[in-house]
Amino acid sequence: MNAAPADQIRLLDVQALDVRLTQLAHKRKNLPELAELQALEADLIQQRDLLVAAQTEESDTAREQTKAEQDVDQVRRRAARDQQRLDSGAVTSPKDLENLQRELTSLAKRQAALEDVVLEVMERREAAQERVAELTGRADSVQAKADDATARRDAACGEIDAEVETVNKERELTVADIPADLLGLYDRLRAKQGGVGAARLFQRRCEGCRLELDITELNDVRAAAADTVVRCENCSRILVRTPDSGL
Repeated sequence: MNAAPADQIRLLDVQALDVRLTQLAHKRKNLPELAELQALEADLIQQRDLLVAAQTEESDTAREQTKAEQDVDQVRRRAARDQQRLDSGAVTSPKDLENLQRELTSLAKRQAALEDVVLEVMERREAAQERVAELTGRADSVQAKADDATARRDAACGEIDAEVETVNKERELTVADIPADLLGLYDRLRAKQGGVGAARLFQRRCEGCRLELDITELNDVRAAAADTVVRCENCSRILVRTPDSGL
């Protein structure tokens, strides 16, 4: 393949732009904010799971407290009725009086036991409420950090995307005058050779594979016409000759 030396040298400009696009893509994919967000999202999921468990416990103890208080009220009402009967003088039989007093004593013990249950449940509910408040604060804190990281990620991506757009426009202008067959060869080689399709021959060394050309290869390059598209024998990339090639 033949191409004007200026077009071959222009490939180096295209290559530099393509390298920059690759760097920008790598930078966008590996933004520190992405790893930070991943960690924060995992933490947030954990905190929310713990919060749901704490809220469930608080809800369960609330129902348990309501039931215990209802049991106390039921015993208290029964004791009040028995006390009213006792105070009214309606019960005159000694045996009935003894039974009524015995029941009042039993109800008093039962009420005291149930009130202890209420206190115990209230303590557990209070602990659960404190846990809910603590975990809500933690989740909110992690969410705030995630929101901040998201904003920083979006800002960084915006800057990268803007530069990508600029580089792409510059590339379009640069390749506009390069012959299609030369550009096609460059693109094919770039796809095969890790993103580098054209490399400068600098001081007898291919800057694509970093290997120095042996004497036979150098002689072949020296003998090639200026418009001949030379390929590196080692890596097959387009070898662009410049005044610094050491020929």
